[in-house]
Amino acid sequence: MKKNPLIISLALFICVTSLNAQDKKVKTGWNFGALPCISYDADLGFQYGALANIYYYGDGSIYPEYLHSLYVEASTTTRRNTVLRISYDSKYLIPNHGVAIDVTYMPDPACSFYGFDGYNSVVHKDWVTTGDADYQSRVFYNYKRSLFRAVADIDGQIYGNWKWNLGTGVFKYTCDTINTPYFNKKRDVTDEKYLPYVSGGLYQRYIDWGIINPKEQYGGWHPYIHAGITYDSRDFRGNPSKGIYTDAFITYNAAFGNQKEYNNIMLNFDFRQYITIIRNRLTFAYRLSTQNLLWGESPAYTQSVQNCLIYKRAMYDVVGGSNSVRGLLRNRVVGEGFAFANLEFRARLVNFDIGKQHFYIGLNPFFDLGMVTQPYKFDETEITNAIAANNIAKGLDDKVEDYFDFTANPYSLHMSAGCGMKIAMNENFVLSVDWATPLDKRDNYKVSNLYIKVGYLF
Repeated sequence: MKKNPLIISLALFICVTSLNAQDKKVKTGWNFGALPCISYDADLGFQYGALANIYYYGDGSIYPEYLHSLYVEASTTTRRNTVLRISYDSKYLIPNHGVAIDVTYMPDPACSFYGFDGYNSVVHKDWVTTGDADYQSRVFYNYKRSLFRAVADIDGQIYGNWKWNLGTGVFKYTCDTINTPYFNKKRDVTDEKYLPYVSGGLYQRYIDWGIINPKEQYGGWHPYIHAGITYDSRDFRGNPSKGIYTDAFITYNAAFGNQKEYNNIMLNFDFRQYITIIRNRLTFAYRLSTQNLLWGESPAYTQSVQNCLIYKRAMYDVVGGSNSVRGLLRNRVVGEGFAFANLEFRARLVNFDIGKQHFYIGLNPFFDLGMVTQPYKFDETEITNAIAANNIAKGLDDKVEDYFDFTANPYSLHMSAGCGMKIAMNENFVLSVDWATPLDKRDNYKVSNLYIKVGYLF
């Protein structure tokens, strides 16, 4: 179900107040924005809830930068993906140091799961399309996953625009096969939205075939520490018009109990550049990002989540979806390692004021792409034998070619293109409406994908 972006845009102006504001083009003191949390994601559905963002600008001498920011959100979607989040960041809490704290809980009863290694995994539109002759279930490519995250990060200056970064935190993953009765509450079997039971869907089959180890199928606790360096020459954070941001960091992920074999070390690298084409009107921005396993093993349920130096959003999915390669199915491209890129023009079309608030409307066409850099460990012979054995044990008729294409190149590029509209208040609060389409139909059975979010992608 799609929502009119104009209706969503109007919601941005609801319940906005400002304390100690001035008529100048500079904000001072406290700025408080509270509004309904209304958005739309092609993969998650219509989101509703509430959020509040509090900024403190002090005397305004560093505007559009801020001294402190506190963000609180409680929301859910029509597909029952919930976000409970509180996040704080400041560059002035500790003099000459940046501090970021984030606590988030995200229960997701239908997290996307399409297998591993991109085009090596086959996705069937007809299996999830109600009314199709081959229909199995709308949630065949989903599993149950809840994620709790508590993290704290600090950075300090080395020299000039160079900084060091340290951080620690803990992730708790709780995973299981899809809970069909949960989705069928108060629904009769004659209801077109009633979900048939499909033996756990693709996630359960991966367990039965031995691709997902029984030790990892239910999730686990994973404390971590990371350390890295950052170079940041952006003119400001909200929507830079010039400069470079890049970070490189190493993360040690710990594991205990049944998951103790999944201790690992990962390397992440992120590079972003913002180039002014027309001052205050047009900027070209691009991002290159990659995550790769250096040592150890990582469980299947963590491979769809990107490590981050500082958490600015609730979720950091890997290649596919609104947070990485827009237009692709969420988590369509998953492997031991991955890389993706985003290229976009950011045009500021109109600047205007409403009362004491400063707004602009912008447009940004974009092109995204991603790929697997370290494939998952598939063994064609073992999988073929496992599928045959499982068919006998459970009376199924699964065929290897319905799930895997071993002739495909796991390192293939996955690409998409689209355009976005931005409505911004006081530079830092940005309502984003993006439309994207995949360039290969294997990446998404929906040609048109709409995302309505808060903030620029990067």
